[in-house]
Amino acid sequence: MIKFQSFLSSSSGNSTFVTDDESCLLIDCGAAGSYIEKCLSRLGKTGKDLSGIFLTHAHSDHIAAAGILSRKFDLPLYATEGTYARGARQIGNIRDENRHIVEPGTDITFGALTVHVFSIPHDAEGSVSYTVSDGESKFGIATDSGYVSNEIIENLTGCETVIVESNHDVEMLWQGPYPYPLKRRILGDGGHLSNALCGELCVTLAKSGTKAFWLGHLSEHNNLPELAYTCVRDALKENGFSVGADVALNVIPKYWIEGAL
Repeated sequence: MIKFQSFLSSSSGNSTFVTDDESCLLIDCGAAGSYIEKCLSRLGKTGKDLSGIFLTHAHSDHIAAAGILSRKFDLPLYATEGTYARGARQIGNIRDENRHIVEPGTDITFGALTVHVFSIPHDAEGSVSYTVSDGESKFGIATDSGYVSNEIIENLTGCETVIVESNHDVEMLWQGPYPYPLKRRILGDGGHLSNALCGELCVTLAKSGTKAFWLGHLSEHNNLPELAYTCVRDALKENGFSVGADVALNVIPKYWIEGAL
């Protein structure tokens, strides 16, 4: 059975641990290396237990410690050519043997786990995301997406559990402190999903059988956990899905270990 633990999820940092109790993976590594190590320690793991790190794109809130941990623990790093190119300075030098290029539509296998790569519409070159399957259960993650693409729906369909982006409330964003160009970027096709769009995605996935939704990558300035939860819950309810009976719905905390950064 696939298990996961979000180490942190917000517009300032993101990292998700995924395991079947044999292979251990990190999807994104957007925090200080010391924080990631503290999270691993809470699970009884160290960086040496990781089979690899998968990066979704080259923004710093997703790659901050990727190169650091790869060098320290001799870990394979999986990313698209675009992510390696755009994130070269922050990733730094890693061993050639640990530099793995992934492309949408491909699979990478670790024991019983299969990691599948798919495209994400975001304004970072080579943005992708991943599903992880053990042949019986399937977990998926899709954040940093400007809109709900066909690729996202196709790849998350069949996942029992998903982490999906509920980044902002549109009204809060328009009334908030961000400069106008940044607001336009967030609302654009290369930006982030609003609570309302996240709700539509969750409804679509619930209709295809997804049972557990975790809302992530919430904006620190343009959203509230209770607002994201209520918006998605109401969308599910309006389409005949009762939270707590038909599906599970949770908001991921910004940090798993408070005060550890």
